[in-house]
Amino acid sequence: MASRSMALSLIPWILVALLSLNLPLSDGDDEKQWCIADPQTTDEQLQGAMNWACGTGGVNCTKIQPGGECYDPNIVVDHASYVFNDYWQRFKNQGAYCYFNAVALNTGEDPSHGSCKFECLP
Repeated sequence: MASRSMALSLIPWILVALLSLNLPLSDGDDEKQWCIADPQTTDEQLQGAMNWACGTGGVNCTKIQPGGECYDPNIVVDHASYVFNDYWQRFKNQGAYCYFNAVALNTGEDPSHGSCKFECLP
């Protein structure tokens, strides 16, 4: 009984020793993040946030216009995802969040499709 108790008391110290080794938790690929529109959000909410990003937010939204690389599919949630990610990638290192009034979320899966490439900056 005493040896089991002693073994259990060593667990916190073993964890501290392992954490102090600073071993990488992944190979780095898992650390890539994109900002996309929450698909459960209404088109009206997404459009409002997208209007802000393309206006005051300073995103160049030509890629989601007809003929642009990210126009197709012509769906609000896809256009909003491109716009939100473009804004967030540019400003995340200055403290910006992937939030957009609660209509966006982060993902570890690259949302790029066809000719539409989503940036992922460090």
